[in-house]
Amino acid sequence: MSDIKEFESKMIKSVDALKEEYSTIRAGRANPHILDKIKVDYYGTPTSLQQVANISVPEARMIQIQPWESSLIKDIEKAILTSDLGITPNNDGKVIRLVFPELTEDRRKELAKDVKKKGDNAKVAVRNIRRDANDIFKKQNKAGEISDDELKRAEDDVQKLTDKYIAAIDTAIEDKTKEILTV
Repeated sequence: MSDIKEFESKMIKSVDALKEEYSTIRAGRANPHILDKIKVDYYGTPTSLQQVANISVPEARMIQIQPWESSLIKDIEKAILTSDLGITPNNDGKVIRLVFPELTEDRRKELAKDVKKKGDNAKVAVRNIRRDANDIFKKQNKAGEISDDELKRAEDDVQKLTDKYIAAIDTAIEDKTKEILTV
């Protein structure tokens, strides 16, 4: 019989991927994680920003990026401008500052919709894992590898896991939406 743990680990990965995606959505406050996906050309190698600069949050709505080599300032600036952050970097020759504007009510609502959509996609992923698991158990039952009782138990277990991770996704959606709509 297939191991339920393997399906649970796939469901956990779906929830983790959603939380990772949520960490890049900015909610008016400066969060250094929005820079996680930005890569800088460092001697011909795409390198994450955290590996070539010190990143700090000196104020609630500002991120400060201090490259370890001043020659990287232009490359970092270019990487931020070509990303989908929608923030124009300011630099004084030594440090790059990203100032986050206060979010408008419309933009907050737009972000909340986006959060819900990403959450719904994660729920679909978890349900697809449930379907795949049930298909495997049904095949094993048909092949005589597991009894009807074992099939029923396995399907029940998979459903319990599905319910658990759908609830976790709902909580994540609720928390991120609350964070975005809080002025």
